[in-house]
Amino acid sequence: PIAELGVGTTGFGIFFIFLGVLLYFDSVLLAFGNLLFLTGLSLIIGLKKTFSFFFQRHKLKGTSFFLGGVVIVLLRWPLLGMFLETYGFFSLFKGFFPVAFGFLGNAFNIPFLSSVSACGLVVGPWDGALG
Repeated sequence: PIAELGVGTTGFGIFFIFLGVLLYFDSVLLAFGNLLFLTGLSLIIGLKKTFSFFFQRHKLKGTSFFLGGVVIVLLRWPLLGMFLETYGFFSLFKGFFPVAFGFLGNAFNIPFLSSVSACGLVVGPWDGALG
């Protein structure tokens, strides 16, 4: 039951972030979306696993950019904060993208995604940029 609440909270967080971006980086919507997203993530996987995910040694750079972006958005600098968050998000989840694209390519029979994930081209753009 708590994980289901977390999925809903994360969904609302993503919705508010998307709405905040559409409304020319409205800082209140972005801040609310960030708080809902992080709360939902911790409800889904638990506080201990959330903490251990964000504070692994090899993910500290991505974590600092992501959480720093959240703080910058809360301080009402939404454009800079969202750029920092985006960089941190891609840095944190760069290992997940090939898996997700491969799954989508196989599950929905999308030839382009299947071939891109099979060739290893999905990892390429993020490796050089995100270290």
